[in-house]
Amino acid sequence: MTAPHSVLIVGESLAGTAAARHLRTLGHTGPVTIIGAEEEGAYSRPPLSKAVLKDPTADHTLGLSLDGLDIGVIRSAAVAADPRRRTVTTADGRRIGYDALILATGADARRLAAPGQRGELVLRTLDDARLLRTRLADAATAIVVGAGFLGMEVASACAARGIPVTVVDTDRPLRRILGGYLSAAITARAAAHGIRFVQATGVAALTGDPVHGVLFPDGTELTGDLVVTCAGEVPCVGWLDGTGLADRLGVGIDDACATTVPGVFAAGDVTYLRGNATRPHRRAPFWSNAVAQGRTAAASALGLPPSGPSQDDYFWTEIAGLSVKIVGRLPLLGEPTTVAGSVAEGRALLTWTHTDGTATAVAYGRRQPITALRRLAATSPLPLNSAQPAHT
Repeated sequence: MTAPHSVLIVGESLAGTAAARHLRTLGHTGPVTIIGAEEEGAYSRPPLSKAVLKDPTADHTLGLSLDGLDIGVIRSAAVAADPRRRTVTTADGRRIGYDALILATGADARRLAAPGQRGELVLRTLDDARLLRTRLADAATAIVVGAGFLGMEVASACAARGIPVTVVDTDRPLRRILGGYLSAAITARAAAHGIRFVQATGVAALTGDPVHGVLFPDGTELTGDLVVTCAGEVPCVGWLDGTGLADRLGVGIDDACATTVPGVFAAGDVTYLRGNATRPHRRAPFWSNAVAQGRTAAASALGLPPSGPSQDDYFWTEIAGLSVKIVGRLPLLGEPTTVAGSVAEGRALLTWTHTDGTATAVAYGRRQPITALRRLAATSPLPLNSAQPAHT
């Protein structure tokens, strides 16, 4: 394609700012404009649950600066797009044209409250984190709905304050993502730090107005001073209605971060990788993936080959004071292929080999450079009985 004169990025997100930086790195000198909906500007979201809930001074360390890059910023939410005319309309009535468009609007927190039900707490934005931090200061008990990465991080923040917290989910903590082996270890560690877990037999409903509890399918109700919903995310695609760019999974992209509409690319939590004959559709709403896709989308928007892969399978979390870093495909099924160290003691290096020959490496409470984890994931590990025995 002919190199575009102007590039418009919708979403002042990690993916959006990564795309903007990379456009300049690649030598693009034409106009670059970002449309952002939050007055706070661009900031990193992973620290919201890991640092901001614990420390008010962390609020000021999250910014993603674009200083010196000559990037125009419009702080008004995008409300409509017209790919045929190559324009995007904002809430304040502006209509911005483009030669190439990068969609990076991210996702919103999935909510469980009934229409009109007040008081549901979620954690997706800096404002959400500030409100939750304030509520934690006065809470004697807490309930977290959802035992994924975010739910367990929020529960850990509660436990660190000495607040008795109960996590509710239909599956064991992180089992759907990390498999039974690590789920069991994480559940045991969480319990030792005062995090209680209740497995529901079906979808739980929020009770009260404002929300003060959770109602289980069997009629049992659990109440707390605060209830936090950590039930996943919903891609921000409502403003794309009628464009053919989005569906219920988000904006579908290929390995070059191209959508099905010429001149339109996408990156980050708003996307899913379109499946083909050998792979299903795949969402991967993680920090490292947003950066990789932002860079790929920038290159593709300029008609250049990407300088690296568009998918980066690196994830990390911190639960009950223990860091878990992962490189490779998820979920993790069955027993690990190799274990070095002790999982029970919170110091282990593990690998899983998948049926397609790829591997996933996990640093479980063990200090390990990401480059070393990447090398380990790229190798073909020995079977477990040929490596150090597992200590669980």
